Amino acid sequence: MSEKLWAGRFKEKTAKIVETFTSSIDVDRRLYGYDIQGSIAHCQTLAKAAIISAEEADELIAGLEKIKQEIDEETLPYSDALEDIHTHIEFRLAEIAGKVAHKLHTARSRNDQVALDVRLYLRDTVFSIIQLLFELQKVLVGLAKRHIETVLPGYTHLQRAQPILLAHHLMAYYEMFSRDSERLQDGLVRINVMPLGSAALAGTPHPIDRKYTAELLGFEKVSANSVDSVSDRDFIIEFLSAAGICMMHLSRLSEELIIWSSAEFGFIELPDAFATGSSIMPQKKNPDVAELIRGKSGRVFGNLMAMLTLMKSLPLSYNRDMQEDKTLLFDAADILTACVEIYIQLLPNIKINKTIMQKAAASGYLNATDMADYLVTKGMPFREAHHCVGQVVSYALGLKKEIHELSIKQLQQHAPQIEDDVFDYLATQQMIDRRTSIGGTATQTVKTAIKAAEQKLKKSTH
Repeated sequence: MSEKLWAGRFKEKTAKIVETFTSSIDVDRRLYGYDIQGSIAHCQTLAKAAIISAEEADELIAGLEKIKQEIDEETLPYSDALEDIHTHIEFRLAEIAGKVAHKLHTARSRNDQVALDVRLYLRDTVFSIIQLLFELQKVLVGLAKRHIETVLPGYTHLQRAQPILLAHHLMAYYEMFSRDSERLQDGLVRINVMPLGSAALAGTPHPIDRKYTAELLGFEKVSANSVDSVSDRDFIIEFLSAAGICMMHLSRLSEELIIWSSAEFGFIELPDAFATGSSIMPQKKNPDVAELIRGKSGRVFGNLMAMLTLMKSLPLSYNRDMQEDKTLLFDAADILTACVEIYIQLLPNIKINKTIMQKAAASGYLNATDMADYLVTKGMPFREAHHCVGQVVSYALGLKKEIHELSIKQLQQHAPQIEDDVFDYLATQQMIDRRTSIGGTATQTVKTAIKAAEQKLKKSTH
């Protein structure tokens, strides 16, 4: 067969430039396994409905399996003239099985066929990304467990704020990736819907059992409206949204690693295997991997916006504009997968400079809030205490000293209620361990959070 599948209505051959322009084989060829999987299930459904014989079904299935082997071994040639992966497989099947291959497209269209393929692909991809996020969470929990005694400054507005445990900081990212996993898991409810049998847009007059097809392919639901089935790309948009949020989290982590590894901070040292040098400056060790992850987040955000723009003005049902969905989807899925895989390997090999972190947490008036809380325990209203400590900070700044470096007499000039016990109260570890509220940075509270995370991750493996 050399003619187009739809050539019967046309008197002229398609212009070569149009074949090249409309071809999607370079993009959708990666769907071949799913296309063949769906075609085998469709073949079985046609046999069940007696639309084709059991012998014909066996012949078609054998041919499809042979084609899969050929594509696996990269021996099947591709051509823009055949437009997409679906047509390549159908034409090759005709070469193998003869005219019986022409029966396979009964009760389906490329519209519902591609919708099926993308859903099968995305279902597997989401499962894979959820598993990768699970591994990343295990890495974070392991790091947190090892650094339960490491202290660093917590920041707001990129200004030192209050001392916290590094374990507590790492567990914040554990929580972010937990939400990412939950979003992806929830999206599977919309992904795992079987559209095949909707045909072009109106359904099919042939007596196929769509529920049977869904069972063969592991779908939990069958699409309820044939027009919506072939024109719905909400599940892709939802995935891109979840992917964008996850990339935003990865980008924030990247930003911190970039800043922390700078000479100005010196909190960490990135492993040589995940850094690069300069072509002109021999001393440089650049955080290029983290920077690229930060940069690639913008591409995923852009793919989401491109997909929304693609769909926003399309009348029902299918339109060829939708061919562009796979480029956006594959790109985002590939980026997210690669970035999570990178951090699974990078994070355990970071060198933590505990001494520098600890020193930073002990300077910069990070105990000012605790000083105010101390005055509250002595009976002073918090707003009054806040103002009073502000004056103490101003006084200490003038002397180029920290609050805890002032004498008891100097402190009592601002608040007579202050006693000698204030210095123990302002000790870094004391400040941390007083924050015992749920979700706080107290050592025992963080240990409890790590233990709960470990139990959750262990339960997820069963």
